[in-house]
Amino acid sequence: MKRVIIVRHAKSVSHGYDQDYDRILSERGEEDALTISLELQKMNIHPDLIIASPAVRTSQTAWIFADTLGYPKKTILFKKKLYSGKTSENFLAMLQELEDEKETIIVFGHNPTVYYYMHFLLRDFNDDVPTCSTAGIDFEVDSWSKLRERNGKMAFRFIPDMFK
Repeated sequence: MKRVIIVRHAKSVSHGYDQDYDRILSERGEEDALTISLELQKMNIHPDLIIASPAVRTSQTAWIFADTLGYPKKTILFKKKLYSGKTSENFLAMLQELEDEKETIIVFGHNPTVYYYMHFLLRDFNDDVPTCSTAGIDFEVDSWSKLRERNGKMAFRFIPDMFK
């Protein structure tokens, strides 16, 4: 089985839209990222790889998750295409190229792209994706190269408001 956990970055400050790439997490965003990452820790999730958009708010979200889950921050793979809106087909191709010894990966990105990825990988997904939404998607395959669109099964889904 292969598992992809997709995370929309946590809540960022409400100013600085003219310099979107450099926007930082708000205090609430930091709290939400910690809350959700602690839920993953309770589930004993240990990612084999973390891939993230290099935008500041997304990097900060990934670092919080990495700290909580015991993943070395210096090995996070930053992909600029996750910021600029990699298409769902390109996203799937990126996943299909992963090394098969990796079982669980976490990908951090932005909306609306995160929504499109979830919609593309799952058979029936049409929900909202608020900040720090996290979805675990399982694939009954032994190789990443065998991933196909709409073949994923939702293993879990967390939204920060669930824990307030």
